[in-house]
Amino acid sequence: MFKSIQKVRAHLLIALSCLLGVSMGGALVQAEDGAAASYNYSFWGDTVASPAAYQATTLLSGLSLGVGPFKDPSDLYVTPDKQIYVLDSGNNRIVILDEKFKPVATIDSFERDGQADNFQNPQGLFVTDQKHVLVADTGHNRIVHLDSNFKLVKVVEAPESELLQANFQFQPVRVIMDKAQRTYVMATGVFDGFMEFNADGAFTSFIGANRVYVDPVEYFWKRMSTKAQRSQMVMFTPTEFTNLDMDNEGFIYATNGDLWGDNIKKLNAQGNDILRRTGYYNPQGDIRYTSDIGPSRLVDIDVADSEMYSVLDAKRGRVFTYSGDGHFMYVFGGMGNQLGEFNTPVAIERVGDDFLVLDKALGEITVFQTTEYGRTLNEAVRSYYRGEEEQAYQLFNQTINMNANLEFAYAGIGKSLLRQGDYEEAMKHFKRSMDQKNYSKAFLLFRKQVMREHFATIMTVIVLLAAGVLAVRKYRKTSGRKRGVSIE
Repeated sequence: MFKSIQKVRAHLLIALSCLLGVSMGGALVQAEDGAAASYNYSFWGDTVASPAAYQATTLLSGLSLGVGPFKDPSDLYVTPDKQIYVLDSGNNRIVILDEKFKPVATIDSFERDGQADNFQNPQGLFVTDQKHVLVADTGHNRIVHLDSNFKLVKVVEAPESELLQANFQFQPVRVIMDKAQRTYVMATGVFDGFMEFNADGAFTSFIGANRVYVDPVEYFWKRMSTKAQRSQMVMFTPTEFTNLDMDNEGFIYATNGDLWGDNIKKLNAQGNDILRRTGYYNPQGDIRYTSDIGPSRLVDIDVADSEMYSVLDAKRGRVFTYSGDGHFMYVFGGMGNQLGEFNTPVAIERVGDDFLVLDKALGEITVFQTTEYGRTLNEAVRSYYRGEEEQAYQLFNQTINMNANLEFAYAGIGKSLLRQGDYEEAMKHFKRSMDQKNYSKAFLLFRKQVMREHFATIMTVIVLLAAGVLAVRKYRKTSGRKRGVSIE
C-alpha cells in the first residue's frame, strides 16, 4: 500500500512538472567523450547516474564502405548470420554488408515478367531466415518479395476489401513476415492497425489497432461547442504505428506515436497487447522532460534474445533498452555532431551485442560496442531468462558493484535467490529494490519454511503451553474449593 501511494505521488509530480514546464531532466553526468549522458531512473522517478553500457566506436558511410554515398537511407536489417542490409532509399537500392562491414552485394533491380523493374523511394526492409527479402516499395505502392537469389517471388499491390475505404491509397512504409509467411504491413494513413496478408499475398484483416485516447478537457469543450466549432477541432482518431519488429516466437513488437498511452506494444496472433510492464515505470523512453520538448518520439524497435528490446527516440537521439519484464536497463546516444550523436536517427539493429544506428540525413551508420558494464548486465538478464539462478546471481552482483544505483538488479538477485530457496536473503534484496510483490511472496515462503523446519519444536512448545494452561486452571479450581470448605 505504501509503495502504491508513493508511486502515484511520483507519477503526479512528473505530470504536474510537465504541465508547469519545469525541467525534470536534472543534471546528468556527461560521458567522457562528450556524448549524451548515461543514466537510469530510480523507483522514485529520480534521474541517477549510470556507467555507460555502450560506446560509439565507428562511423560508416557509403563512401567509406566503397559503395558510393548513401542518400536518405531509411531502414536496416541484420540476419542471424550477421549480414547487414541497408535500405538506401534515395538511391533506390539495398546494400548488403558482411559482419566486418565489407560489401557483399547490391540490389537495385529485379526481373518481372521478363523485364527489368526497380524500386521507387522504398522505406521498409525485412529479411527472413531463408534470406528472402521483402521491401516496402513506397513510391510504387507495393510490397516486393524476392528470394535469396534476389529473384521475384511475388508483388503485393493495393488490396481490395470491404474493410478498406473506396479511396484508399496503399503506401507501405514498413513490412515483416512470420514463419507461416504471413506478411504484416505498416501503411501511411492506416489507423486500424497493421495490414495482414496471407501467404498468397491476399489482404485478410487488420491487427493490433491502437486505442483512442480522449483528452477529458477537449472532450468537454467539444460537447459544449457548436457543430461549426467542432469541425475545427482535432478529431479523436487512433494513433498510427511508427515501426515494428518480430521476435523468434512470432510476436510483433511495435512503437506508436501515442503521447499518453502505451507507445510500446507486444502483440500476439489476436492482436492483443501482452507486453509485461512490471518495472518501476512503463517502458516509454524518457519519463522526465520539459513541457516545451515533450515526451520521447519512438520511431524504431529492435527485439533481441531473452525478450530484451530496444527503442529509438528520434526526438533526442537516444536508444533505450528494456528487459522482458519492462525494467529500464540502459540508454545511450544523443543529438549533436560528435561520434555517438545523430542528426536524424531513423533505425536501429543489433549485430550480436553491438548496435547499429542509422542516420537518414547524414547517410551514416554509427557502430556502438558494449562496455564491461553493458556486457555484464546483458548476460545477467540472459542468465535469469534461461533460469540459470547461480549465474544470474553472480552477474547481477557484479553489475551492482559497478552501478549501485541500478535498483532492479537487486530484484534480479532476489528472484535468483527465491528460485534457489533462500527466501530470507531474497526478502532483503526485494526490500532494497522496493519490490513489494516479490517481497510478500518471499515472506510467505520464508514463513512456511520456518514452520516446516521448526515444526516439532513449535508443536512441543504449543503442547507444553496448553498443558501449562490446563494445569493452572485445574490448580485454581482445586484451590477455590479448598478455600470454600475452610470458610464454612
